[in-house]
Amino acid sequence: MSLRTAQRASLVDQVIDQLKEQITSNSWKMNTKIPTETVLAEQLGVGRNTVREAVRALTHAGLLECRQGDGTYVRATSELSGAMLRRLRAAEQLEILEVRRALEVEAARLAATRRTEADIAHIEAALANREQAWESGEPTAFVEADLAFHVAVVQATHNLVLIDLYEDFSAALRASITAAGTSLNSTYIPHDAIARAITAGDAAAAERAGHACMEHILIALTEAQELTS
Repeated sequence: MSLRTAQRASLVDQVIDQLKEQITSNSWKMNTKIPTETVLAEQLGVGRNTVREAVRALTHAGLLECRQGDGTYVRATSELSGAMLRRLRAAEQLEILEVRRALEVEAARLAATRRTEADIAHIEAALANREQAWESGEPTAFVEADLAFHVAVVQATHNLVLIDLYEDFSAALRASITAAGTSLNSTYIPHDAIARAITAGDAAAAERAGHACMEHILIALTEAQELTS
């Protein structure tokens, strides 16, 4: 996506809108550095002060993060996501996992009653990728694959509010899954029961499987915290 030269009226607001569009359209990827102030000013046809003010506004909203001596990075994809990240930075890992449980258990239940054949194929592919990532022994790949599976389940609910909420929560979930993976060490928590129940259209079984999965994680986390306390 190319940046357009800004018009004269409300330059800062226009620049904010264009920078935000780069973020929400995924032209600027999460956790990547955005162009420098000088480059943006040249592309937009505005002064550096205008760009600086727009970047400051988006940083305050939580979408961008300025790292001293390094640059500015994409931190979130929406104001809600940015606000959620700020709140969750101060949250305990157990609190985040409890919210995960609420979202994912309900998502599994709804997905079982609303999934399409395309959703089933997506969930099964995500499950296979998750298992492959675990076998690879690469923690980062497993975190992404695990989250992708849960995203596939949430998408199968066809509840747009839940999908958007989960997407905004996903950055915090990455940190949660990473921390849980560290605590669990070599313990593998299978997700195939969730996938089977959704495929079978069994909402009660999907809810039980989702709840059991999260309980395993919560128990393991609690035990790990007790060992380190």
